[in-house]
Amino acid sequence: MRRRKFIASTAVVAAAGMATEGFSIGSGLLKSSRVRLGFIGVGARGLGTLELAMMRPDIEVAAICDIEPLTLRKALDMVTQAGRKKPEVYDSGNHAYKQLLDSKNVDAVFICTPWEWHTPMSVDAMRAGKAVACEVAGAMSLDECWQAVRAWEETRTPFMIMENVCYRRDVMAVLNMVRQGLFGELVHLEGGYQHDLREVKFNDGVKYYGGGVEYGDKGYSEARWRTVHSVHRNGDLYPTHGIGPVAVMTDINRGNRFEYLTSMASKARGLHNYIIDHPKGGVTHPNAGVGFRLGDVVTTSIMTSGGETITLTHDTNLPRPYSLGFRVQGTRGLWMDINKSIYIEGRSQPHRWEAADTYLKEYDHPLWQKYENDASGAGHGGMDWFVMNAFIEAFKQGDPMPLDVYDHAAWSAITCLSEQSVAQGGEPQAFPDFTGGMWMHRKPIFTTGRGY
Repeated sequence: MRRRKFIASTAVVAAAGMATEGFSIGSGLLKSSRVRLGFIGVGARGLGTLELAMMRPDIEVAAICDIEPLTLRKALDMVTQAGRKKPEVYDSGNHAYKQLLDSKNVDAVFICTPWEWHTPMSVDAMRAGKAVACEVAGAMSLDECWQAVRAWEETRTPFMIMENVCYRRDVMAVLNMVRQGLFGELVHLEGGYQHDLREVKFNDGVKYYGGGVEYGDKGYSEARWRTVHSVHRNGDLYPTHGIGPVAVMTDINRGNRFEYLTSMASKARGLHNYIIDHPKGGVTHPNAGVGFRLGDVVTTSIMTSGGETITLTHDTNLPRPYSLGFRVQGTRGLWMDINKSIYIEGRSQPHRWEAADTYLKEYDHPLWQKYENDASGAGHGGMDWFVMNAFIEAFKQGDPMPLDVYDHAAWSAITCLSEQSVAQGGEPQAFPDFTGGMWMHRKPIFTTGRGY
């Protein structure tokens, strides 16, 4: 049965599920007026997050864990040069983070490590009673998604998936348009991760980005771990930037849910050609013989319980400008970010695009109007400030996290389900209901709370 028909035909309200909307310990984890943060992983993403954290007077950088001497030294220098107290340091091997989790001086952790560590670190942190801000990525398995959900349900330790694109200014303005009914009833949405990352995936350390054709043990920074996924996996490996904003607009896990998906992957040519054509590569380079499994363009179609269709595109191995490719289309019109245009029936000239700027200003989200100056200069056009602010403020207030563990599980599941669909010739793959039926009764809260 479709969502609307089901809700209309039942009078049952799951009171137990309503009770799970918040978390039981909430701000009881906070021991002082300042949030004492531990950083697990201070590579490229971690350093940017650390720098942003030190701009807030309500944050103390209490501990840092990283096993890479170079990045650890950069992080410590950043803290001391800012006049902050030197944090506790944990660097004794892959499981040094567990020692950080044992510290009584840490209230919450930011996890900015390679993808395969996100679930074990998040689960261990929740069980240790440390609030979790987890960076984004696809999951390694559906079991990992369930592990995170079960750990949260058992502990109620605050957990937030740090999807910054949900806070992008134009995306939030469009969310405002959606909620005010400008597009009518939503019908179809698109998004993705379309970003030339070849220089990130091959990096020998000559420059922070670019400068080589090496990866794995011979690579530097993300090239040490990210490229290996392209060798062994074929699916949408990084879905959350595209699906996060779209999921919020369609109330996924809060009145709506993903039902199933299908995925197809193109041939894999981009990474091989990059090695062949690079001055440090060529046909005789050892990496020229690597067989990359990841298709250059992976296309995923999702059906929701509410009847909306969603298309995601993963495209990171070919030459192209950056674009997340958003499209939000309803019964009265649509917005597309790739041409920065909008069309609203009855307001736009028939069959002609309008520049979206006027609408984006008219429907500028109240949070951006309020905090524009605070977010000025923060990473990724200011949206990094918003996502950190949401986590810190929700934690301090003991409120539910605006992007919670159920969002993390549903969005991350796209990766492993898309891998299965590609491997099975595009066969549909059903999404688990990580909420246990509570999606029917949970209410949308993103940006509707106390200013985050």
